[in-house]
Amino acid sequence: MLRDPYTYVTLSLSPGNPANVGISFYSPELRAGASVLDSGRPYFAITSPSVDVTVSTTAAGPVTPRDVEIARQIVQAASRYLAECERLVEQQPADSDQLALPVGGSAA
Repeated sequence: MLRDPYTYVTLSLSPGNPANVGISFYSPELRAGASVLDSGRPYFAITSPSVDVTVSTTAAGPVTPRDVEIARQIVQAASRYLAECERLVEQQPADSDQLALPVGGSAA
């Protein structure tokens, strides 16, 4: 059963604590991309028609070893997500009402 896509955003504010923003994408309209700004600063972005999320270097400054570790964590998490999605789509019956797995694909 297909459901309507949506993006869910929450903002939690509590006195004495940092703000917490949660973003959940449940949409086939997502795009993921990465690039380098004219300043030389790299960034990674996940976008939808309703929300954009951008990850870049600490304090928008030069790349640090921690930035490299965060980038590795993003790659590892995305690889696990891809593997699980591929496994699950392979298990779907041919006459499933789920969207077909695209061949290839590109990221911005």
